[in-house]
Amino acid sequence: MNPDVDDYIAGRDAWQPEMAALREILVGCGLTEEIKWKKPTYCHDGGNVAIMQPMKDVLGLMFFKGALLDDPDGVLHEQGPNSRSAKRMEFTSVKDVTSGKKAITAMVRRAVKADEEGVTAGDAPEPEHAAELTRRLKADDDLKAAFAALTPGRQREYHLHFSSAKRSETREDRVEKAVPRILAGKGLRDR
Repeated sequence: MNPDVDDYIAGRDAWQPEMAALREILVGCGLTEEIKWKKPTYCHDGGNVAIMQPMKDVLGLMFFKGALLDDPDGVLHEQGPNSRSAKRMEFTSVKDVTSGKKAITAMVRRAVKADEEGVTAGDAPEPEHAAELTRRLKADDDLKAAFAALTPGRQREYHLHFSSAKRSETREDRVEKAVPRILAGKGLRDR
């Protein structure tokens, strides 16, 4: 067991017993554990299999390729409207974790198999581009170059953020607020 994960769990205000119980099952499945994305992440042969997601109402165990896995028991939940391949199991108590051990173990086996077989979700569909961003990029060559230099994931996140606003004024405001971050080479949520 990874001491960094010990420290992570010890430093949490909520879900400590549930995380400890879940961790025991995951490590027992032969997964290695690391801290990635500031959360306990479980891997097999270097491939990411699952990550713990402590949230307000549930402790999630997100499978990176969950949408691509067979789920005969219906234990996986959608991550959100913009998630393509991730799905998660949700727990609210240690009893949920321990009574779900068989389902967790089966899902880990399916996830490891999918990783070994190289199963992928394919390329993400192109998100809607906000006209307000397009206009701003055309008017500023430095901003255009900085946006083009961002990773595809960061670009996608900005596109989703801008285009999700219903009013043009709100989209324009979001674009203007993001300009300094884009010029600094940062994504929407980067520090």
